[in-house]
Amino acid sequence: MIYTHQFNGVPLTTGDIICTVDGVPGSLYGEFWRQVGRLLPGEVDHCAIYLGPQGRCVEAGPGGVIVYEMAGEQWDACSLAEQRHFVDSFYGVAYPLANRGLSIVEQNQIRKAVVAYCLEQAMLEKPYNVVFPDPDTEDAFYCSQLVYKAYLTQGIDLKASSAESKGLLNRIVFPDEIWTNCVHRRAQSEPSALDCSESNLKSG
Repeated sequence: MIYTHQFNGVPLTTGDIICTVDGVPGSLYGEFWRQVGRLLPGEVDHCAIYLGPQGRCVEAGPGGVIVYEMAGEQWDACSLAEQRHFVDSFYGVAYPLANRGLSIVEQNQIRKAVVAYCLEQAMLEKPYNVVFPDPDTEDAFYCSQLVYKAYLTQGIDLKASSAESKGLLNRIVFPDEIWTNCVHRRAQSEPSALDCSESNLKSG
């Protein structure tokens, strides 16, 4: 099935890519992840794939490849911090199938195949890939690697080679490359402060 949804006013269809920045404002826990995000180049620190229905998503995070559901239409990372093992702020959505001359039928076939690939990795409980310069492995995944591999199975290469990156760095699929290589739409409003205190962290 193909589903539609929105987060923070930005529309999503099954297979679209949710892009976030690490951390949330107004939280010590969120500030820790904000500092982690500063180690990555570009505007975007993390990406996930929208599945549907409603707020169901899949990602490769610190706990490996998992499926989770974000309740409602506002991105509330604190509510799923225990399940996802980190917090982030919604940045926007990347549309990897836009402007590729594909029919709706072709797009839907690709969306279903991408979802099937990601769900298989979650079902197999693939761990997090800490060897970032090895995006070709399917034994483990980091966030943008999962997105890259899922679309590569459909003949769509979302990695952009950077002239500034040399050697091993050039092999890493950075989240910002995914964002830059797709038509994208950024959320209009800045993220609001969330309560990520320990007493308010709950599993999804």
